[in-house]
Amino acid sequence: MWQQIFLAVVGFCSGVIVAGGVVGLLIGLSIVPRYAGNTHTGKHILLYEDITLLGIVLGNLFFLYQWPIPGGALFLAVSGLFFGIFLGGWIMALAEMADVFPIFSRRIKFSEGMPKAVMAIALGKTIGSLIYYYLSWLP
Repeated sequence: MWQQIFLAVVGFCSGVIVAGGVVGLLIGLSIVPRYAGNTHTGKHILLYEDITLLGIVLGNLFFLYQWPIPGGALFLAVSGLFFGIFLGGWIMALAEMADVFPIFSRRIKFSEGMPKAVMAIALGKTIGSLIYYYLSWLP
């Protein structure tokens, strides 16, 4: 029994540490402030940061303890759509902040068709994740 309690505490603490790191990355790279600036809601930036941290901690708890989330297939589809939009926006903002696309295109002398390349990357990620979940390649 003590071993299970210890493992639960270690798992929870590890999740909080990972969540703190992700939130630190989001805030440190100015991704959350950039979203707030684009939506003209900068006065709520502290609320956005708190909700981001809360969402990541709750996500870790639900994953770690495998709590059921009622809602059915429709809820799963809608939440999956929103999760994908958030993750895609986060990845694109991170790539933009790190200047990945301009540096990469300059290195390989890629001058035309950048919007098509970005769209191909997005479609590839989408199709790959759909195949991943459809074939149940979960750990």
